[in-house]
Parts: sequence; C-alpha cells; structure tokens
Amino acid sequence: MKMLSILIPAYNEAGTIRFILDKVLNVQLIENIEKEIIIINDCSKDNTRQIIEEYIELHPQSDIKLYNQTVNQGKGAAIHRAIKEATGDYLIVQDADMEYDPEEYNVLLKPITDGFADVVYGSRFMGGKPHRILFFWHTIGNRFLTFLSNLFTNLNLSDMETCYKLFRSEIIKPIHFKEKRFGFEPEVTAKIARIKGIRIYEVGISYYGRTYDEGKKIGASDGFRALMCILKYGLFRM
Repeated sequence: MKMLSILIPAYNEAGTIRFILDKVLNVQLIENIEKEIIIINDCSKDNTRQIIEEYIELHPQSDIKLYNQTVNQGKGAAIHRAIKEATGDYLIVQDADMEYDPEEYNVLLKPITDGFADVVYGSRFMGGKPHRILFFWHTIGNRFLTFLSNLFTNLNLSDMETCYKLFRSEIIKPIHFKEKRFGFEPEVTAKIARIKGIRIYEVGISYYGRTYDEGKKIGASDGFRALMCILKYGLFRM
C-alpha cells in the first residue's frame, strides 16, 4: 500500500491548525493511498502545541505524529525535520493555515500515480480554480522570483513559490537542504532541477490567501532572502 506523508510546519497557528487537520483527515486519496501526517511545531508561542496534542488524543486511529522544535528555527528548518521523519512513498508540504485546500492532493498525485512525474508543483497562477484577490506587489514579486528561478534552472514554472510541491520520497530524501526560512522554495527548486532525468509537472490549484491581519507571516525581507537564494543556488552554482 502506498502512503502520502503530509508535512505540516506550524508556528503560532492555534486559530487554524484544528481546521486544517480536519480537512487533511477527511481527504480520500486516489489509488487507496494512505496518509501519514507529520507536524513540526516550530516552538510556537501560543497554544498550538496543546491543541495538536489534544487533537491527536481525540483521533487515536489516525497516523499523526507531532515533533516539537526546542527553539524557533523557521519554516524551512521545520520542513527539513519533517522530511527526515517521513516514511511515505510521496511527500507534500501543507501549511498550517487555510490558504491551500487538501482536497486538491489528488490533483497533484495523479501525474505521479499515472507514471508521468517525479515532482508536481501546484500553481496558483494557472487553471480555473478560485484565487483570492489580495496584494498586487506580492503577485509581481512572486512572478519575478519565479522568472529569475526559471532563468537559472531552465524550467518553465509559473509558480516557484507555491507551498504545494509533491515529491516522490526517493527524489527528495537524499537532498541536503540548508535554508531554514522561506528560502526553502528556491533552494529545493534549484536542487531538484539539477537531477538528471527529473520529470517535473505543474497543475492548477486554488488559493485562499490571508491578509496580515489574518495571520500572514511572509514579508519583504523573506522576498529579498528568496532572491539571494536564487542567486546562491542558481547563478553561483553554474
């Protein structure tokens, strides 16, 4: 039986973590694929940890594992830990907020289960799925970072910065990652692009974005770091 490891980095997500776990558990995956949920609590300052522990107690039949970072290290570091702990045949990153819909896991899985893909990106900028209208300059920034990443990787992605990236485990587990914050996205893209014979696909997904008042965390400094990472893992490795 195949298994999908769902990696959830969480930092101060007390308001949404219970709801996203409900959605993840309710998803019925294609090909009878089972689910393993790996949560990395990145030393949250609110009661995220308590909520997750109570949720696990209420769902003993579900395969949910919680790992607590002793200090806050960043989303990338949480993903590194989750990749290490995962045991599934496939891995996908799921933010602990409500911006991405777990019901679309099957959309990303299909190119892999059909035998065409090793990696599938979920693009917020293609297809006819719902997309919340928010920040003009964020969109411009995302498109610019994707363009610059494509320039060095020779890929034609439309959304490099997307959270939804689904990997065959044997592809991503051997890779050593360094970026501890939001630089993970350009780093993983640069590193998988260098794998000989890699088959990367992209599918359209929904996007239910948050405002800063609603808890959005990424900012201008993270965009600048992503730019530095594109140059670090692209230009300086060429």
